[in-house]
Amino acid sequence: MKLIRAGSLFLLIIFSSCSFNFMFLVPDKISKNTKQIKVLNREKDTVVISYSGSNFQPMFIKNKDTVQDDFTIESVVFKSTNGNNLNGWLIKPKNTAPEITLLHFHGNAGNLLSQYKAMTPLIKNGFQIFLFDYSGFGFSEGKATRKNVLLDGLSALDYIKTRDDVKETKIVLYGQSLGGHLAAVIGEKRQNEIAALVIEGAFSSHNDIAAHTARQLYLPGFLGRLFVQHGYCAKQSIVYYKKPLLIIHSTEDEIVPFYMGEKIFSLANEPKEFYEIKKCHICGPKYYSDEISEKIKKMLLRQAQ
Repeated sequence: MKLIRAGSLFLLIIFSSCSFNFMFLVPDKISKNTKQIKVLNREKDTVVISYSGSNFQPMFIKNKDTVQDDFTIESVVFKSTNGNNLNGWLIKPKNTAPEITLLHFHGNAGNLLSQYKAMTPLIKNGFQIFLFDYSGFGFSEGKATRKNVLLDGLSALDYIKTRDDVKETKIVLYGQSLGGHLAAVIGEKRQNEIAALVIEGAFSSHNDIAAHTARQLYLPGFLGRLFVQHGYCAKQSIVYYKKPLLIIHSTEDEIVPFYMGEKIFSLANEPKEFYEIKKCHICGPKYYSDEISEKIKKMLLRQAQ
């Protein structure tokens, strides 16, 4: 009986360890030979995404016609300092000359194709947005690891700063979920190179979210902390960040608890603002695009005064 209990405990620990580490990075990889992908949009229509060229330029086709949006997408490939070629999209409004570039850090799952829609509602308010896939996501090379995510984020900032269509704009980091945690770290490391930081639905540290997940599985929180390496940490980095900060978190967030957004905010320096919203995890731009846009512009205006 003791042997059975010991074996069960061992299996529980192994399962828990795998679960905690798996939750951080769940990439959706796309083969470089892929020419088309079919998806079902919210109107239940089938949309075909056709890729062309060495930069994987996408074209969206519905009912055999090219989809017309109020923005353009330029797909690029750039090099990360870890040696991996990464795929990014620069999305620009068609009828506005942008003054602000949002560098977007997406969450732990999917790829550009599933992530870009989270940010496009902000385009109508004049922003241009650079989104990219971390190593191992989408068409980006390499393996998805937390170390690579950090190196890729830093490299994405380095890349956009070389572009003429970004140099004359103010750069704002906008991170969601895992990307929000990442944005806090990169914001602190590179605050002299950016104008402001926006964090939406972010966890306060890898250990904190692992402990929360353990409790959701009816396990002691310390098990989550035990099996997850601490590494870089939003709640530690934010203490040293001194530029404008906007933190967005939903009280209805079922993925990252609301108190974690509050925790990051409590540790942050002025100037800072906390925007409490409703709705789902990292759904801010979908439901509050005008309000978020206005808050970003106002904090940049205050900084300039």
